[in-house]
Amino acid sequence: MSGVQTITVAEGEGDQRLDRWLRRQFPHVSQGRIEKMCRKGELRVDGGRVKANTRLEAGQQVRVPPIPVEEAVTPAPKPEPRVSDADTKLIQSTVLYRDDHVIAINKPAGLPTQGGSGQTRHVDGMAEALRFGFDEKPRLVHRLDKDTSGVLLLARTRAVAQTLTAAIRHRETRKIYWALVAGVPTPYLGEIRYGLVKAPGHGKAGENEKMRCVHPREMDSTPGAKRAHTLYATLYRVASRAAWVAMEPITGRTHQLRAHMAEIGHPIIGDGKYGGSGQENLGDGWGAQLGGIISRKLHLHARSMTFEHPVTHRAVTVTAPLPPHMAETWETLGWTEDLAADDPFEGSLK
Repeated sequence: MSGVQTITVAEGEGDQRLDRWLRRQFPHVSQGRIEKMCRKGELRVDGGRVKANTRLEAGQQVRVPPIPVEEAVTPAPKPEPRVSDADTKLIQSTVLYRDDHVIAINKPAGLPTQGGSGQTRHVDGMAEALRFGFDEKPRLVHRLDKDTSGVLLLARTRAVAQTLTAAIRHRETRKIYWALVAGVPTPYLGEIRYGLVKAPGHGKAGENEKMRCVHPREMDSTPGAKRAHTLYATLYRVASRAAWVAMEPITGRTHQLRAHMAEIGHPIIGDGKYGGSGQENLGDGWGAQLGGIISRKLHLHARSMTFEHPVTHRAVTVTAPLPPHMAETWETLGWTEDLAADDPFEGSLK
């Protein structure tokens, strides 16, 4: 059995979960052992108790308790699964922007960003096919819901991943989403400031996760509620039945756009979780389906993302074309992508 060790988190090793960092230091230590050490207070960071998912920063001191020798005799970690030829072709065809530091893709609707809840086919796994000659596979720096399409950034090195993740966390990036919503939001240009809290009744793996909106007056009295802020702009309308809306999330909460639009009575078309997929919208803003030939898939798309390049420090804007089901809807409604301004919020509410 080894003795107690104190290890300093090196430069370039920060901004990652404690358990993942520890597994890189001691590949033979099981996840169960790490979680047990955290529960018992044996594994500490800067002298304080931690959880397995605690994020580390460079320079922190990690106290590692004695590790049983028998754990050292374990099979080598399994190699990354090979990406099929079909998935390689698919994921490479989604690349919108690429340099030596950053890759941006147009994530297809229906493809999860990461694994979980039985998902074995996802962007994180397919990222092996986005190495393009690099030793490491690109790292995700943010997420999109499974049924949301659009701009998704990946970093090609750990250092770039840390910079981009910090920029997103500190709201130094801009994301503009497009959606088709039931009814027509009024005023045409507005903001939504309802907080969000996890609703009860989640599945074992969080597959039924849903957020509940909280009025700003009730934020302080609602345990677990987090403030959320969304800007929206109504661009075009179909009588009173539906509208093309641009949205900019000022905060980045789970399901923020979907929950916010549903809360003001204009759920996103195709949103079974927040809009009631079995309901047909009759123009009153209720029901997340338009009926007829309009697709029942979620009509939410991460249209563009603007960020400061982590190396050149120049502003980069990546724009993603609509996914097939939304492009068909736009054609049916007589709209084209070039009808919308690149920045519908310029000089508005911010």
